[in-house]
Amino acid sequence: MKVLFLGDVVGAPGRRAVEELLPRLVTRHAIDLVLANGENAAGGIGITPAVADQLLNMGIDLLTSGNHIWKHKEIIPYLAETDRLLRPANYPPDTPGQGFTVLETAAGERAAVLNLEGRVFMSPLECPFRTADQALASLPPEVKVILVDMHAEATSEKLAMGWYLDGRVSAVIGTHTHVQTADERILPAGTGYITDAGMTGPVDSVIGMKKEIILERFLSQLPQPFKVAGGNIQLQGLVLQIDPEGRCLTLERLQVPLKN
Repeated sequence: MKVLFLGDVVGAPGRRAVEELLPRLVTRHAIDLVLANGENAAGGIGITPAVADQLLNMGIDLLTSGNHIWKHKEIIPYLAETDRLLRPANYPPDTPGQGFTVLETAAGERAAVLNLEGRVFMSPLECPFRTADQALASLPPEVKVILVDMHAEATSEKLAMGWYLDGRVSAVIGTHTHVQTADERILPAGTGYITDAGMTGPVDSVIGMKKEIILERFLSQLPQPFKVAGGNIQLQGLVLQIDPEGRCLTLERLQVPLKN
């Protein structure tokens, strides 16, 4: 199975990159399954039902998310009804939405996707490691391809999850920090790993936001409204090849510019 995972889609520039670049990438790499983190796809923070539907209609099979999923209140009933937008599985049990799911490719292959959120420098949620154990135990044994979006701030926590799940999942893909890391590798027991898949959006920015605003925040320590940057847009992510037993065979980082 060939899987394309898109790093955090940021605002209208990120959605434009998906719309214009995704079809050719799917064809070029013979992709079977497209996943993307969409928690910042609406205005640079959060996601709305309309934006989620827009991205899904562009050819993304499933959206993952993270701590910003709750920014727009209209997403809460949407989460309760859909199985194509995940929220992190380690939120409390009564939280709307679901944290993992099993989906099927056009060729009939099944794959599970698990969304987790870290706790270091983030909210004190349920333990993501124990949540992963519980989710994996509940999956049908015939589902061998398992992808994990580990949405976390700390590099150490993401890497720890990679080692913890090595040999039990196909890949652990870090998201949240929007800066693509160059540490992609296949761990000894066959799990693909990267600390951060990067960002699909404007790269001449500070993690997607206008750099002038962020610099002013750092210099003055005064609050400033976030605004999505523009220009020099890239689609970032990675392509994974996974064998029928769920082992990652190859993973390739992508940085694809959107030409004006």
